Amino acid sequence: MKFGTKAIHAGVHPDPATGAIMTPIYQTSTYVQTSPGQNKGYEYSRTHNPTRTQLQDALAALDNGRQGLAFASGMAAIDCVMKLLKPGDEVVCTDDLYGGSYRLFTKVYAPYGINFQFVPMHDMAAVEAAVTERTKLIWVETPSNPLLNIIDIAAAAAVAKKAGALLAVDNTFSTPYLQTPLELGADIVVYSLTKYMGGHSDVVMGALVMDNEELADQLAFYQNSCGGTPGPQDCFLVLRGLKTLHVRMQRHCENGRRVAEYLQQHPKVGKVYWPGLSTHPNRAIAAKQMRDFGGMVSFVLKGDEQADAIAVLEKLQLFTLAESLGGVESLSGHPATMTHASIPAEQRRKSGLSDSLIRLSVGIEDIEDLLADLKQAIG
Repeated sequence: MKFGTKAIHAGVHPDPATGAIMTPIYQTSTYVQTSPGQNKGYEYSRTHNPTRTQLQDALAALDNGRQGLAFASGMAAIDCVMKLLKPGDEVVCTDDLYGGSYRLFTKVYAPYGINFQFVPMHDMAAVEAAVTERTKLIWVETPSNPLLNIIDIAAAAAVAKKAGALLAVDNTFSTPYLQTPLELGADIVVYSLTKYMGGHSDVVMGALVMDNEELADQLAFYQNSCGGTPGPQDCFLVLRGLKTLHVRMQRHCENGRRVAEYLQQHPKVGKVYWPGLSTHPNRAIAAKQMRDFGGMVSFVLKGDEQADAIAVLEKLQLFTLAESLGGVESLSGHPATMTHASIPAEQRRKSGLSDSLIRLSVGIEDIEDLLADLKQAIG
């Protein structure tokens, strides 16, 4: 079954009671039991909910996995993975990652004795050098947020396997439409469903996808025990969003390409970050493991001054200045003061994240209007 067909049909079944073609919102906390301990597969909605079950099945199918778990946010999903670790364990992470992930790792789990090493993962030799006998997890974002670095998932999987470690890939920027990390050797695929998977900026959710029953059972235990589960209304909204994921991602990619090419030729733009450009250092790896290059574009102006970047952001009209990404509408952001403000300035600069960097989430509007907005803002 091809991706577009799976996006609409996989994991989802008409309601057996009424024949409703759309998954109902099972807005209930508990379920009747015929006898103590005897039920129809559902007893309490923190543990299982029919709307969530269909979403989790759909997510697993899209990533060509067998198990999916949904969470109340992307951070709750990441937090669940961290619970696989114990004091003394080490995690090798990309040094260019979402600020919320960095905050969780360094402020919540590092005090419990888990060691995090942040390395430039587009250089696989640096990853191998960072791995020790205590390494239990390798954490990848590709394309990374916000510098759009590309990490070779298959190569990272080989390093993880040799070390006896798990490989988790945050696939939020790509979605399974563009790349399927499980097929490249990943153990866990991580999503902020808030972004492209939901696609309409109206829900906050996260997910994990696996193809390993034992690992999935461990994570499901933490999902239920710690309770970071989503409500059925949110699950319904993401199920709705998944049905148009393929057509939206096509347009995001088309518009992303046009925006990146426009910025690259603009006389006031110093550098453009988009993995589809011939100038991208790891474009060959992106072309190998991705089906297209996505709708996220970052850039800096010539002179690399923060004040100039802020002036552009304040002038943009269609590229609305706001947190988040991946919705149908175009958004702009200043990572240093917004999404990545929780990362110390020294660490940001070390990873190449300039204080003047502008990040664009290119939406699915008419491209002529988006380019006109950039033209009037940059000048």
